[in-house]
Amino acid sequence: MNMDTEQSYHFNVMRRAIEVIDAGGPGMTLDALAAEMGMSAAHFQRLFSAWAGVSPKRYQQYLTLNHAKALLAARHTTLAAADAAGLSGTGRLHDLFVRWEAMSPGDFARKGEGLTIHWSWFDSPFGPALVMGTDKGICGIGFAAEAGTEATMEDLTGRWPGATFVEDQVRLRPWALAAFGAERNEAAPLYLIGAPFQIKVWEALLAIPSGHVTTYSDIAKAIGHPRAVRAVGTAVGRNPISLLIPCHRALRKSGGLGGYHWGLPVKRGILAWEAARAEA
Repeated sequence: MNMDTEQSYHFNVMRRAIEVIDAGGPGMTLDALAAEMGMSAAHFQRLFSAWAGVSPKRYQQYLTLNHAKALLAARHTTLAAADAAGLSGTGRLHDLFVRWEAMSPGDFARKGEGLTIHWSWFDSPFGPALVMGTDKGICGIGFAAEAGTEATMEDLTGRWPGATFVEDQVRLRPWALAAFGAERNEAAPLYLIGAPFQIKVWEALLAIPSGHVTTYSDIAKAIGHPRAVRAVGTAVGRNPISLLIPCHRALRKSGGLGGYHWGLPVKRGILAWEAARAEA
């Protein structure tokens, strides 16, 4: 595993900060928060400003549980009304990854039999990330900050048990750099491996701009199954391409975060990170 440790260090600090803020509340001063993190206030401020693009105080507001409700109220995207003009400008990550192709239902039913999937570990703003891809594009991204590397590998490989898995960092590196924002001029195609209903849900997720959110019920309406909210939630949770197919932008109608396959601290971290960049 060959990963640059700087961004992982930033995420680990942020992850600890979430725990500290949850324990002490959003009213903690910068000095108190930095002390809990075992850092000087100046170093902590520099670290967070570099990672999030905003001050630690502002970032604290994004990390609070109430931020999801505020985000839903202020940046709720109704997918039925989303169009290309609305997506451009606010959806930098979305703009990079609109090229996608879906595996045929017959191929999906064979559970990856005859398919070669390349994999490698990379650093990401949200900790170690397992990236997988076929010759057609990225088919999987999993985050190991909460689950651990072994469980993350078992999770993704278990989705396509008939496939042949080959480690190949060189092949995947350009796509991974583009995925995590290190390479602005590169784009990565996506290869969606799922059942037809799941792919409909994932296509709807791709229409949500960065820094915005929607609800599970809105997704259900957008794909023509307004009563299938629970099934939509399951399909969202089974999304194999984290971040790029933005399942983290799906919230409960109440404004609650709902679940997240790779851990709620990661979901909160991603939402806060995107919100900070949208308002910076």
